[in-house]
Amino acid sequence: MNTPAHLLLGAAALAEPDWRGTTLAALLGALAPDLSLYVLGSVSLFILQIPPQVVFDQLYFSDAWQTVFAIDNSFIVWGAAFALALWLRHPIAIVFTAAALLHLATDFPLHSDDARPHFWPLTDWRFESPVSYWDSAHGAHWVAPVEGFLCLGLTILLWRRYPEWGWRALWLGLLAMELYVIRSWLLFF
Repeated sequence: MNTPAHLLLGAAALAEPDWRGTTLAALLGALAPDLSLYVLGSVSLFILQIPPQVVFDQLYFSDAWQTVFAIDNSFIVWGAAFALALWLRHPIAIVFTAAALLHLATDFPLHSDDARPHFWPLTDWRFESPVSYWDSAHGAHWVAPVEGFLCLGLTILLWRRYPEWGWRALWLGLLAMELYVIRSWLLFF
């Protein structure tokens, strides 16, 4: 799934407007497994001025980057963090780690050639799904619209749940980013 979809899903599934801090925890937890890609990609593209083809065709698949992705996309790592949060009975940590696990659960069946080793450090095995959220060669032409409609529904749910205009602007902004990314994936891939 695209990152804005993860954020909308994490907030809809785990955030409680009346429970202070859960919305931010759900959003940050939903972002956490993708954060390294944004940091590595941004530094490479904008600071180091590395061409996009090198970043996404070479660096993305390099051992160094894949090791980082293995750690922050590991069911084992996030599962242990979730268990610790439960043991400590820390509600914000529970929401944060649950959002990250939800992110992984929705990514697992939607990554093909770019699959992550979701069970690191136990194994480097990757489930290369026959379907992809972004690659039309692996069904994105039908997965992406489903994701878009899901995000529309999640935005409507969150709009109703959060009457404050700041939150509503965030939900609409995430929906707009999601639809833009879907359009871009389908147009270019």
